[in-house]
Amino acid sequence: MKRFTLLICLLLLTRLASGQCILEIEISGIRNNKGEILLQLFNENQKVIGQQKGVIENNNCKMKFTNLKPGKYAVRYFHDENLSQKLETNGLGIPKEGYGYSNNAAGLFGPPSFDKWIFELNGNRKIQLKPTY
Repeated sequence: MKRFTLLICLLLLTRLASGQCILEIEISGIRNNKGEILLQLFNENQKVIGQQKGVIENNNCKMKFTNLKPGKYAVRYFHDENLSQKLETNGLGIPKEGYGYSNNAAGLFGPPSFDKWIFELNGNRKIQLKPTY
C-alpha cells in the first residue's frame, strides 16, 4: 500500500512539473508611458490562450505567464496609447501606435507570417521585445 501511495505521489508530481514553465516578457523602447500594452499569447495552433494588459513604466513593460506547458507559443502586442482597446491605423491601414511580435518578427507589407513569431518553450524563459512605430 505504501508503494502504491508513493507511486501515485510521484505521478502527480511529474504531471505538475511538466506544466510549470514561466514565460517572462519584457518590452522596451516604448515611445512614451501613456496608455498600456495589450498582449496576446498564442499556442502553436494560432489559438489565443492568454491575454494581458501591461503597465508602462520608464518606457518599459513587463508581463508574466505562469504554469505553461512545454510547447510552441507566439506573442503579439501593441501600445494602446489612447486606451481605445484597438490598434489605431491611418487611412492606408498603417499602424499609428507601436506594435510587435515575438522573435521581434517583422513583415514587409503587413504582419509577419505566424511561423516567424512562434518559439519553443521548454522551461522558464525570458524574451525581450521592441515595438515598431
